[in-house]
Amino acid sequence: MSTVGDGQAANGGSMPRSRVGREGLSLLAEGQMMVWLTGGGLVLSLAMIVGLVALIVWKGSATFWPQPVVEFTLLDGRVFMGEVSRDERYTPRAAEIEALGTEHAPAAMAGLREGDGEARRRLVRTGNFDVSGTHFTWISQFEVQGEQRPEWAVVVERLSWGRFYGTPVRFMVDGETTAESPGEVWEAFTGLHKERRDAWRERVRIERHQIGALNRELERSRLQVRRAELRFGSGSVEAAEAAEDSRELTDSLASKYKILESKLDAIRAEDARYGMVLRTADGHEKAFLLSEIVRAYPANRLSVMAKVSIYASRWREFLLDEPREANSEGGVFPAIFGTVTMTLLMTAVVVPFGIMAALYMREYARGGLVISAVRIAVNNLAGVPSIVFGVFGLGFFCYFVGGGIDGLFFKERLPNPTFGTGGVMWASATLALLTLPVVIVATEEALAAVPRSMREGSYGCGASKWQTIWRIVLPRATPGIMTGAILAMARGAGEVAPLMLVGAVKLAPELPIDGVAPFVHAQRSFMHLGFHVYDLGFQSQNSEAAKPMVYTTTLLLLFIIVTLNLAAIWLRARLSRRFRGSQF
Repeated sequence: MSTVGDGQAANGGSMPRSRVGREGLSLLAEGQMMVWLTGGGLVLSLAMIVGLVALIVWKGSATFWPQPVVEFTLLDGRVFMGEVSRDERYTPRAAEIEALGTEHAPAAMAGLREGDGEARRRLVRTGNFDVSGTHFTWISQFEVQGEQRPEWAVVVERLSWGRFYGTPVRFMVDGETTAESPGEVWEAFTGLHKERRDAWRERVRIERHQIGALNRELERSRLQVRRAELRFGSGSVEAAEAAEDSRELTDSLASKYKILESKLDAIRAEDARYGMVLRTADGHEKAFLLSEIVRAYPANRLSVMAKVSIYASRWREFLLDEPREANSEGGVFPAIFGTVTMTLLMTAVVVPFGIMAALYMREYARGGLVISAVRIAVNNLAGVPSIVFGVFGLGFFCYFVGGGIDGLFFKERLPNPTFGTGGVMWASATLALLTLPVVIVATEEALAAVPRSMREGSYGCGASKWQTIWRIVLPRATPGIMTGAILAMARGAGEVAPLMLVGAVKLAPELPIDGVAPFVHAQRSFMHLGFHVYDLGFQSQNSEAAKPMVYTTTLLLLFIIVTLNLAAIWLRARLSRRFRGSQF
């Protein structure tokens, strides 16, 4: 019986290195090297994905946690107060040291020389934009004379101008001071703030819904007059009757409008009675109406439970309210609603058409040059940049189809377009075209995976072609079709570039679906979380304040996409279990 030693002797005492390994085989032949290589690629891919998600979750979830307020006194006598948003080390320029003056510059230079030449600096969100003209201030440690956390430093989140940092000094009722110490002012504020905010919400409800309903009635009446003039002529009897009806309706609505205006005047007058005055760190005083303060809290007096309450309140506002302050504060509910509506409409459009196209090519069409060309075109379509689909959607859906609809059914509204501009319907159709190749390819693969024996058995029992497809093929291909729908949904929900051209806007408080007849307004523009992230990151005048909101909005968009995908995956798994036992 030969041994390895005999083999070595027969080959001159040695074997080639490429043949050495376990039982005389090389590592390359066994594939161990490729196992480690592919496993390492998997680990690296997972690490990148987990790292990205972890960064988004960490940054996004920490955005709304209340931070302490710090007051800095600088060597030149200036005082700043705010929340520290960033802390870093940098190498200061000589001009920064010289700006301290001959009294303080030598000590600062000596401190830098003793170290590594770097200094610590902090980016402080000082707010008070209407007073100071800035939102953030860099403060270097070498120019700080002292810092403290004032006990009664109050953070005010207001409807406009961003956050305000100050100390309460007076509470005003009807122009008279009723409290002056910080504790008394704060007690008076907390006792009345909720009542005045409820009154503000009532005012918004009257302005938006009740007065808005009156304005819609007036607009509908104006369009009826215009429609009669276009159809019968401006001097016709029908146009005169429509104009008379419009005047009567206008007179009727005017009385209702006066009643609503009197309610608004009463609310405004009551709001003007109450105010709180805060003093900034540099001595300026600012008066606030209680109704314009969204939220206020003494940052350095908060307990853990109070911080948790503010954190939860900010999340509630973020999920359920509308944006404010150029989208850098407030909520994103219109964007959530628009994203989900557009994604579901897109899925409802792309899945049926994708399935029908794949069914024809796989089950009915004969193989040949035309079908091969169509398959090549579909595969190439998947690689077209998304902005090209946006340009096509703008030209074809918005201008051609939408313009045609306006010309046929909405002449009285022209030149103002109804369907001839961007809207949620055209955005859904554009993204349906974008994701159509994904559904077609996945459906074809799912149909091809159904065993041929099932088709032949169905034919043998006397079923027709369509009966076989409907009762045998499609049910068993449904899990694979659902996979295509999931991929299409995931891609479409995150696309931004086409939406910038076909319907997504910076602010659209009117939802595509609401309680006003006809309830579904497919022509309306809409907000989208992906576009909202772009707007915050690149279009906001206050980029530092918007940066945390970018992470939080991204986290929310990721959560919505994952939720929609999990729902589709659950449905796919249920369908798979249903038909697994019937396969043969």
